[in-house]
Amino acid sequence: MSYNLPQHRLDAILARYQIAGDVLAANPDPKTLVALSREMAELEPVVGVIKAWQHTKTALAEAQVILDDPTSEPEYRMLAIEEIQELTDLRGTQERDLLLALLPKDAADARGAILEIRAGTGGDEAALFAGDLFRMYARYAQAQRWSVEILSESEGTMGGYKEIVAEISGSGVYGRLRFESGVHRVQRVPDTEAQGRIHTSAATVAVLPLAEDIDVVLNDADLKIDTMRSQGAGGQHVNKTDSAVRITHLPSGIVVLVQDERSQHKNKARAIALLKARLFDAERIRIDQSRAADRRSQVGSGDRSERIRTYNFPQGRVSDHRIGFTLYKLDEMMQGLVLDEMLDALAAARQAEQLAEQQGAA
Repeated sequence: MSYNLPQHRLDAILARYQIAGDVLAANPDPKTLVALSREMAELEPVVGVIKAWQHTKTALAEAQVILDDPTSEPEYRMLAIEEIQELTDLRGTQERDLLLALLPKDAADARGAILEIRAGTGGDEAALFAGDLFRMYARYAQAQRWSVEILSESEGTMGGYKEIVAEISGSGVYGRLRFESGVHRVQRVPDTEAQGRIHTSAATVAVLPLAEDIDVVLNDADLKIDTMRSQGAGGQHVNKTDSAVRITHLPSGIVVLVQDERSQHKNKARAIALLKARLFDAERIRIDQSRAADRRSQVGSGDRSERIRTYNFPQGRVSDHRIGFTLYKLDEMMQGLVLDEMLDALAAARQAEQLAEQQGAA
């Protein structure tokens, strides 16, 4: 398949890479050194593909000259035909790789994230499922060497969570988990079900990029801060101090609560970070909706009310409804072991959609 490559962008990338390299070679000041080193590290993979593609184009043109030359020996013409076929296939692959590398990047993808899971319809079974989902993400995060810190939790009466909020720190957390936002549905026989009937319940997942200070500026006058005693399972006090912190952002009405059994000072800092993440996410959603009011992404709109996935325990399968992708590895999924397969499929679907949009606009 042949792709339409934006040659002006490729030329600009090569020129910028050359300029950055020249400046680095001149021993710039430390601040410039760090900034340019980071920029070159980001450009280097793209530059490598561009140069490989250019080399393939040159080799392809040379082979075509041999084939078109009526004085060429028959054996050389046969070799040229084989080489042209191989190089044409290689060029197609390289062009697709280049287009993928040139797709718009979300600056938030490299950040950590706030993970919020809330039990939905289904009562106690929904709370148990919310707990299962949190453990799935926590195990996956551990395998990625990310850190998970619970900010707030409200346990269910039979276990699990009515609600749990955690911060996941690491490189590329949001970019990896961003498509998990939405309603997750479970179909299984509860332990308390004597007749063996399958029940359906749900939990809502929200993944928010961590906000940086430059993203959100908070005014003290816009904040209502309350302190209270942290609550444990069954409403029992965890300690005797008023360590829990609840912050209400008056202009938006957003309320956050952090009660992770630590000092009030630390809980307040965590609550501020959580509030900034929610405000940042709300603004990103507003901008995205205004830019794309007439279309919906193949992997979903990110709407928290959208049902995105079903976990069917009797059949041992998990299905993502946005891309029609099913895995018959439910047990491994709940252990976080094959979540990568689902995330890879979602990322590939999004890339395919972006490529189609880019080619359509070319």
